[in-house]
Amino acid sequence: METYKFTKSFPYEEKFCLINQMNRSAISIPSNIAEGVSRKGKKDKIHFLNIAFASLMELVCQAEISNELGYLSREELCDFTHKAKNFVVKLHNYITYLER
Repeated sequence: METYKFTKSFPYEEKFCLINQMNRSAISIPSNIAEGVSRKGKKDKIHFLNIAFASLMELVCQAEISNELGYLSREELCDFTHKAKNFVVKLHNYITYLER
């Protein structure tokens, strides 16, 4: 939960805005993957995996905003987006596999 580590250093005034939103997005990703994988129907699996994908993209956007606001360094952002892009590829490939 790298996101929690990042947001601990954010200003207090972001507690109910950016911190909350980033942490919720971060929790949504594995939660929706777990729910999707546990579903029996292919459509249901794909639906929840797509929600996880969208949450991941939302989290990347929020990390970029955090960088622009000076809460994340350029190095932290690059490291985070690199990891996120690797995960995006894996998740996309799995969704594509299920859609066949």
